[in-house]
Amino acid sequence: MGYAAVSIPEKIFFKIGEVCDIVDVQAHVLRYWETEFPQLSPQKNRSGQRSYRRRDVEIALRIKELLYEDEYTIAGARKKLQQELRESSRLKIVPHEPVRAEPYIQPVQTPVPELDELDEIGDFEADLEDETPEPVLEAGPPAVPSDRRQALTELASQLLELREMLRTKKVDNSNFYQRKY
Repeated sequence: MGYAAVSIPEKIFFKIGEVCDIVDVQAHVLRYWETEFPQLSPQKNRSGQRSYRRRDVEIALRIKELLYEDEYTIAGARKKLQQELRESSRLKIVPHEPVRAEPYIQPVQTPVPELDELDEIGDFEADLEDETPEPVLEAGPPAVPSDRRQALTELASQLLELREMLRTKKVDNSNFYQRKY
């Protein structure tokens, strides 16, 4: 695709006025092109303003070139642009590069303590033997008072009964839940 020699600033997003200056057309022309060329589709921010990406600016430049310089009709320019974009997407296949053999995990040397540091540590195993370990209690189900257990059992049976009623009935008439005025 041969674009006109226009420098596009290094930005992520462009406002419609900036794109108009770059492409050298008026804003209503860009908005019309958006309706005629599905490839030109800028995003809109929360306030509804158009945010053109670099690709959108490049497409707008190509549309201008097709219409004004190559003198295509709108329909012809649309077909030509579709064809060019399809072909350029095929050409953008990047060949697979072999992975460089760099080790991601590198060995780390453990520091070796000096003899003076070992003397300061002392005999820690003897200190551990003096302490008696605390007994570990096994966790079981919490104790529930009998009256509460009875209430939970009744609630569970009522829920099971409701579930069974819903399964068998399947709400026969659909007007059951509709309001009647």
